[in-house]
Amino acid sequence: MLTLIKNGTLVTEEKSLTADLLIEDDKIIQIAEKIEIGENMKVVDATGLFVLPGGVDVHVHLDLPMFGTVSSDDHYTGTKAAAFGGTTMVIDFVSQDSDDLLKNVRVLKEKAASKAAVDYSFHANITHLTDAVEKDIPLLVKEGISSIKVFTAYNNRLRLQDGEIFKVMRIARDHGILTMLHAENGDVIEIMVQEAIEARHFSPDWHAKTRPSWGAVESVMRASAISAMADAPLYIVHMNAGGEVDLLEYAQTHGLKVFGETCPQYLFFTEDELAKPDGAKWICSPPMRTIQDQVRLWQGLEKGIVQTIATDHCPFFFDGSKPIMYEGIPIAIAGKELGKGDFTKIPNGLPGVGDRMPVLWTEMVGSGRFTANQFVKLTSSNPAKLFGMYPQKGTLQVGSDADVVLWDPNKNLQYGVAYSQQRTDYNLYEGWNLKGFPVSVFSRGELIVEHGKWLGKPGRGKFIPRRPFNPDCLG
Repeated sequence: MLTLIKNGTLVTEEKSLTADLLIEDDKIIQIAEKIEIGENMKVVDATGLFVLPGGVDVHVHLDLPMFGTVSSDDHYTGTKAAAFGGTTMVIDFVSQDSDDLLKNVRVLKEKAASKAAVDYSFHANITHLTDAVEKDIPLLVKEGISSIKVFTAYNNRLRLQDGEIFKVMRIARDHGILTMLHAENGDVIEIMVQEAIEARHFSPDWHAKTRPSWGAVESVMRASAISAMADAPLYIVHMNAGGEVDLLEYAQTHGLKVFGETCPQYLFFTEDELAKPDGAKWICSPPMRTIQDQVRLWQGLEKGIVQTIATDHCPFFFDGSKPIMYEGIPIAIAGKELGKGDFTKIPNGLPGVGDRMPVLWTEMVGSGRFTANQFVKLTSSNPAKLFGMYPQKGTLQVGSDADVVLWDPNKNLQYGVAYSQQRTDYNLYEGWNLKGFPVSVFSRGELIVEHGKWLGKPGRGKFIPRRPFNPDCLG
């Protein structure tokens, strides 16, 4: 099947140009100033629209068990929400449910295969290090997984000790695997949470007070030092503190291959949200910080110190005792009400996979602070490059997958639950006035969203095997 997109402004990470784009089946086969209309071509007029590569969100958690419940978006509802927001590729995480890493991968692949509506891949969590796990880490690459995640927090659950992280990073280095890090100080958190409980401090704002930003800052410094000693690349996930940007810049200026990711919630909200009557809506780990931290995070994005914007999408109902309608069916999933009266029992996580692109477009491109090309770089091409998918994903090139978003830069709307499609009962950006929104979304050449109408289906998404990490992928 041939689809011709005519008269649009094509936007990649490098340039913008008025051109036509021709799709055959699932690939882009031609880009030219003018492509003649042929027989059996479906023609899409993109006059007045930007033609963007589909967004790449490299940090989502779908169908994730936590605190006796499960995140409210599964691999269908989460990827559907992604598509409505212009994202056509996501990467979820394989939990280390056993020391057989390949078995863990196969279980999640089977779980996602019948549900995913856009393309997807996985990172592998390493949360318990044994000889068997060390032997399995190199085998992940054959499964198409070239990234692993370690933690300096969640003592006795997810955390590895520094020496274990050092060992993991050396193994990863030798086999083309990028190590990702959740940077917080688990020891300090454990003490401060216990002290808060003993002092009867249970309100949501104590979630942030017991996870001080200095713990994240020192963890980035410590992990960067381990990266240097292991001679291994490192990727810091969900950076939220200005000091993290400072230390990331320090590591980079000293020649280390250390990269950074932040998320929209850290750019737009602060810890003050937690003190509101509905503060539980904003509980995530790590927590939001201060206005000063936001300023430094934005500087990090502008200067190229921070390379990607992902979401850490992990939604829960605010009140899971009350059902919402989803695709015509009432559904209720236990959520943040589980921690009413005790912040330590509130499931940690926020919706965001469908919000990221529209909200960022308004705040970045619409404000004039970033170009459309920089927007594509941070939300599509850099993530695809770092995680071994470029140019298959994250750009518009001949031979790339036809993940294409037609973006109306003049579309005004009051955003919120009605637009986001995330399967939960609230939206962080409810009532925000946005300008610029996706109107048509193609995933591998198939039109799956058209002017607010869902044309996709569960199971059409494909697992995308990723190449080994290339330390020079960003040039």
